[in-house]
Amino acid sequence: MNGLLSGAPLLALVAGALAGAGLLLLVTAVHGLPPRPPGGRSTRLERQLREIAGTRGALALLTGALTLLATRWIVAGIGLALLVLAWRTLGGAAGERRAMARLEALATWTESLRDTIAGAVGLEQAIPSSLRVAAPSLQEPLARLVDQLHTRVPMPEALHRLADDLDDPSADLIIGALIINARLRGPGLRDLLGALSGAVREELDMRRKINAERRSTRRSAQIVVLVSVGLALGLAVLNPGYVHVYDSPAGQLVLVVVVALYAAGFLWMRRLATFDAPERLLAGRGDGS
Repeated sequence: MNGLLSGAPLLALVAGALAGAGLLLLVTAVHGLPPRPPGGRSTRLERQLREIAGTRGALALLTGALTLLATRWIVAGIGLALLVLAWRTLGGAAGERRAMARLEALATWTESLRDTIAGAVGLEQAIPSSLRVAAPSLQEPLARLVDQLHTRVPMPEALHRLADDLDDPSADLIIGALIINARLRGPGLRDLLGALSGAVREELDMRRKINAERRSTRRSAQIVVLVSVGLALGLAVLNPGYVHVYDSPAGQLVLVVVVALYAAGFLWMRRLATFDAPERLLAGRGDGS
């Protein structure tokens, strides 16, 4: 086969490197990465790297290596590895599930805060108490908030920092009410928190209904991708003469265009499935002003 990588040693070297990297990521997923220093703030890039350096990253590299060995197409190996890596985000379903989990956590935390305040407890005591029942997605930012309160950071400033950590428009409404109460110390916070938690629950129900309607569309798109990719790989392995035109450098360039069109379709579908979040109320106010 006069392929782009007709040399067997070079092909074996590239495939072996991919397989070795996949096994390294698999071992990393089993043993875990070194923990961050206490109180350290995880950036978005760090969270993405920790997610990639796991089972999914290992599976992506191993898939790319096997595809490269079976087809001798560099573009196919890279494309399949990227597809496996981005499979959970296809159609935006994973991001939407995370957003709904964050809304559920916010509503539960707000209700816990409301019930604690109902027992004639001040906001300074209610927030640390609510940390024990907060969802895992809120544990880290709330723990930083409690630490700041213990180090005598003013309540409004600490709450502004919490809003920046959460970076969520719905959270801004709840935290804004807490900031106003921390400054004015007026009555009615319990009723306001109850109304805000009810509003968050209503938004969560709406997004669940929309997500359920979109589930069939996402599933259809995934089936189309699996069938088309499986057919191409099947032809390359079982009937290589039918697709031998892709073995040449020009054929690989054409395959790059095909993969790029698939990627553009995925990005477009994800954009259509993404909710347009409203502008944050407390954006850029982390100084407590």
